[in-house]
Amino acid sequence: MITILIPTYNNLDYLKLCIKSIKNNSSNKYKIILHINEGTDGTLDYANENNLEYTFSKTNIGLCASMNNSCKLVKTKYILYAHDDMYFCPEWDIHLINEINKIGHDKFYLSAVLIGYLEHIRFNCGDTINEFNEDKLLKNYKKKNFYDYQGSHFAPHLVSKKIWDKVGGFSEEFYPGVASDPDFNMKLWKEGVRIFKGINNFKVYHFVSTVIKRINVPTKNEPNIKSKASKIFLLKWGVSIKFFKKFYLNTNSEYLGPLKDPKKNIKFIFNYFLCKIKYLYVRLLYNKLYSKN
Repeated sequence: MITILIPTYNNLDYLKLCIKSIKNNSSNKYKIILHINEGTDGTLDYANENNLEYTFSKTNIGLCASMNNSCKLVKTKYILYAHDDMYFCPEWDIHLINEINKIGHDKFYLSAVLIGYLEHIRFNCGDTINEFNEDKLLKNYKKKNFYDYQGSHFAPHLVSKKIWDKVGGFSEEFYPGVASDPDFNMKLWKEGVRIFKGINNFKVYHFVSTVIKRINVPTKNEPNIKSKASKIFLLKWGVSIKFFKKFYLNTNSEYLGPLKDPKKNIKFIFNYFLCKIKYLYVRLLYNKLYSKN
């Protein structure tokens, strides 16, 4: 029913913990498919020794291309995209499958409530794997709650393979992966998806983008990856990520049902106008940088 896809980039200790949590804390067995970028830290040997299916690239091709490559091997109805620095709490799949059955169709995007020192549920069980207190997490995760929330736009997320293929998966211009989730959401929105739901009982601990921290190196033209990604999104869709999340996805508000098209009131029109001004400005300054995208 579900295949779990995990892109990984020389992050073996976190990957082992992620896979351990899936195997120990799931009610069913699931196929796990990796995309291994480089794998110079022993990840290739680990995958082979544990009979894990994977795709491989000698260099780091980023999260988007990694997902697109590994997704070609999927034969199940649904795909679950996870980061290698995540720990799945017990019964995560029970709540996810219950939600799928309740919805009754495939036009949805479902994701978890994240636990961590900067996440939905601010409960610190360790900033790094060396500090991770698994017992503390397992004893307390049921007591720590957020709510079912609207406008989910990040991993771990589950969608149908059919929808994934229809929108073309992740857009690889968002290398290494920053802003690829809201871009994917926009493509889903254009296809008529209106259920973007975060599920409170589907809980995952997150060590917060350990790989992105390693490769987010500032340059003269771009102070950081997020700055570049936000410009690519704006030039592609004509609105900012912030605008899309606020007026379309209603991000982090309580989930009350499928989303509706935004009301085009004065607040919407004013912010849309600001997006267009920014769009023209960015297009003028950065057109050459992103002409290939």
